[in-house]
Amino acid sequence: MRLLDVLLNNARPWHYLGALLFCVAVTLPLELFLGARVYRHPKRLLATIAAVGVPFVILDWFAVGAGLWWFSPDHTLGVKVGRLPMEELLFFVVVPLCALLTHGVVTNRPWRRVPALLPVRVRGAGRSRRRPER
Repeated sequence: MRLLDVLLNNARPWHYLGALLFCVAVTLPLELFLGARVYRHPKRLLATIAAVGVPFVILDWFAVGAGLWWFSPDHTLGVKVGRLPMEELLFFVVVPLCALLTHGVVTNRPWRRVPALLPVRVRGAGRSRRRPER
């Protein structure tokens, strides 16, 4: 138990960045294996991230400057870009990316292209096997 305490206490500055890396690691297979098709459109991806990220970075910048909120130096690495920690700027890239990957999989519905991977009761859901009587 002592080793775990030492590891957790030494890992505190990595909490925020670790959470972001975990989000990317969990959603990356959506692109690689389930066909989210987000990385195939880099201009659209960058435009979406910029449209979401820029206003929130500006809001964060003003809020931190006004003292409305702050970022714990215990949970960040201490690398700052202006008033904001690096992890906060990465947050506004990672979260929209993860949302787009999730949306891409739901929109593209890859399970419809590979029905053999689904259980029989799900595979046939929504389809009527009987022809309407005339």
